[in-house]
Amino acid sequence: MRQPIHLLIKPASGACNLRCAYCFYADVASKRETPSFGSMSEETLEAVVQKALRFAQGEVTFAFQGGEPTLRGLPFFRRLIELEKAHNSRGLPIHNAIQTNGMVLDAEWADFLAENRFLVGLSLDGTAAVHDLHRLDPDGAGTHKRVLRAARLLTEHKVDFNILTVITARAAREIRSIYAFYRREDLLYQQYIPCLDPLGEARGGHPYSLTPALYERFLKDLFDLWFADVTSGRFIYIRYFENLVGMMLGQMPEACGMAGVCSQQYVVEADGGVYPCDFYVLDPYRLGSLVTDDFPALDEKRGELGFVERSRFVSPECRDCPWFALCRGGCRRDREPLRGDGTLSLNYFCPAYKAFFSYAYPRLAHLSRAIAAQRR
Repeated sequence: MRQPIHLLIKPASGACNLRCAYCFYADVASKRETPSFGSMSEETLEAVVQKALRFAQGEVTFAFQGGEPTLRGLPFFRRLIELEKAHNSRGLPIHNAIQTNGMVLDAEWADFLAENRFLVGLSLDGTAAVHDLHRLDPDGAGTHKRVLRAARLLTEHKVDFNILTVITARAAREIRSIYAFYRREDLLYQQYIPCLDPLGEARGGHPYSLTPALYERFLKDLFDLWFADVTSGRFIYIRYFENLVGMMLGQMPEACGMAGVCSQQYVVEADGGVYPCDFYVLDPYRLGSLVTDDFPALDEKRGELGFVERSRFVSPECRDCPWFALCRGGCRRDREPLRGDGTLSLNYFCPAYKAFFSYAYPRLAHLSRAIAAQRR
């Protein structure tokens, strides 16, 4: 069945101009037979755009990530816009997005992003002390000042952007100072994602590792700050909390990790190869290629792998939990490794979620009731 299509495209494969200590994609790429697929050709880009616009129903999103996608160069993205116009014969709504570390952004980039209404995610891990601990350039130097310069450039050029912060052990401990820093810098649209340990390793073994105890502390501290602001009329957008309130109002969450079931994603590597999830761009999960295959063939392969179906498993512990309606088991990546019977484990952060929901639920319910009353 045709549906809206969301593509996560890696035009520079895993290539990056930073050397972040916790980079999950560098870890994933190192576990493939071909660690890097180089740079996406314009011919491959055209095949991706043409097939997506031909198959989709409703709308199409082209989101670019890496590695660092800007390394593919601005002419590549200008060509993207040309191809979208050339192949959008049905006049579908098209959304473009890019996740970047900001290192190469300049006025020309900013003008292009604003003119073509890209939604930009800018990677920033809070204060200089936290950010520069793990997000280093190839010479080992911190990059905080350069990312802030990029943020100010995007603001000056009226580019829609949000801040993406990885929750490391240090960030979890210092979220209050990070939140205050973002407030001072007027960086009010924020996303936070838990730091991942390398695939296949026992969790908690690295200096950056986020433990359940630290994640609980982070969630509670950040929620207190956010709740105080939103209830006093000070605007701030934190995606996770906004989605929780939306779920309590009967809405679907934006992130598949909050839905409890893997969504039908298409992660496109630089050679056109397609995978079912950004965390599983691995040889056993390759669905095919948009150079040679159409979407029905990719979906058939996804079904054969049982990728989505496996994520539907709900353990008895989850089913009986009072917070299951809000947690829903969480992201599949946090439910590895598999149990002996082949089913997914409990979420690594389960203790943190239980403690947080018990702590925050009365205030989340208060917000949802207030919003519902305003809509009547």
